[in-house]
Amino acid sequence: MSYGRTFPLWRDAAGDSWHAYTRHAFVEGLRDGTLPRAAYLGYLVQDYLFLVHFSRAWALAVTKAETLEEMRACAATVHALLDEEMRLHVETCAAEGIPEATLFSTREAPQNIAYTRYVLDAGHAGDFLDLMAALAPCVLGYGEIGTRLAAEAGETPYADWIGTYSGAGYQQTCHEVGRLIDTAMARRIGPDPAQSPRWPGLCARFETATRLEVDFWGMGLSG
Repeated sequence: MSYGRTFPLWRDAAGDSWHAYTRHAFVEGLRDGTLPRAAYLGYLVQDYLFLVHFSRAWALAVTKAETLEEMRACAATVHALLDEEMRLHVETCAAEGIPEATLFSTREAPQNIAYTRYVLDAGHAGDFLDLMAALAPCVLGYGEIGTRLAAEAGETPYADWIGTYSGAGYQQTCHEVGRLIDTAMARRIGPDPAQSPRWPGLCARFETATRLEVDFWGMGLSG
């Protein structure tokens, strides 16, 4: 998936880290149904907490934005996270006897803390582009993974997860985020961002967040 012009460049710059993220054993277990159910539920609980902080990071992006269009796009992503994506976590866990209040009060895993605080720090210490580079691997990576698994997966108990991230609603969010990043880059550093002195630092932001995604999958797989 392209999701705009900037994302493929960041993805290529991430190198082996991107493959380790999008082809992780956890992901392949979702695809073929071999992922242990306990590992999946443990991941969902931690990912619920992750999305709480991720929503805060997108809300921070509203304050870092320079235009109303950017503000609206970031606010819409907050809505998509809180009112759409988190529904899968709440409904699946509720069916297993885990209420939302328990999800919210669960102790965060160290990998969760490391990732979410890195993203928030990128936004607090940097500007809008730093924050976008730290946010992009999760939003757009899940869109890419969902699309691939929808094409490759057979019978799997994780069809709901795959359907969430391959579905039209989430894919629309990915395309909108891709456009947001492209226009933000052009506005701040010009039409050829790869020639900007800022480019290596933004690629490093993206790659670091990608490595933290790998650790997050590993946390889920370990149970």
